[in-house]
Amino acid sequence: MENQTYTAAFEELQQIVRDMEDGEITVDELAVKVKLAAELIKLCKQKLVSTEEDVNQILKELEG
Repeated sequence: MENQTYTAAFEELQQIVRDMEDGEITVDELAVKVKLAAELIKLCKQKLVSTEEDVNQILKELEG
């Protein structure tokens, strides 16, 4: 999952949410899906923080 793109992780997270909203996840699947959703949220957050750091570094270099 670590090498998954932000877009792919976000889309997978959205699908989990849709499935939960539509009642398509059984009680047996719920714990697994919630754990997966938590991992996807963590991955997305890490990628956003990394991107922000990269952008800030580039802007800092441009200001020179």
